[in-house]
Amino acid sequence: MGLKAADLMKGEPSVSLLGSWHANLIHIDRRKCILFTNDKTLFNFLVPDVTRGHIRELDKLFRSYLECVLSDEGFDEGVKEKILSEYQEIGYASSNSKTVLGSMNDLAFHYKYLIFSDGGIHGCDLPEIIRKLNRMPMGTLGYQHSIEALKILCGLVPQQWH
Repeated sequence: MGLKAADLMKGEPSVSLLGSWHANLIHIDRRKCILFTNDKTLFNFLVPDVTRGHIRELDKLFRSYLECVLSDEGFDEGVKEKILSEYQEIGYASSNSKTVLGSMNDLAFHYKYLIFSDGGIHGCDLPEIIRKLNRMPMGTLGYQHSIEALKILCGLVPQQWH
């Protein structure tokens, strides 16, 4: 991305409904992909075939794909606008969350497996794979699904008693 230490945010980001996201560059099928994962819900999505230009405009790429994934999940316009409004300005920081990074490593493994088993990066049904992985029980969430955690956080469904 060409960021220097001085470009990184210091301290905690501003308080928002969904909060911070992690982005990780991974390689699938010899292609650069970015895995985005929300810190609070582990809701995630993969952006395939990223270029250096995409990485330099990561904020636009993130917002664009987030809007598409939320639409694919059936979120109405009001909820999408509320979520996207939190990310009009995006800052970058280093991460030290071993919990989120561990979950992302697990998600990356599952993305690679599902993409390869479904015909490769250009032959797979990526939106379906994203939906499937957001419905995978996550140990960090007490084996709740990421999509459920997101809907609860957005106030769309009541919190389940476990």
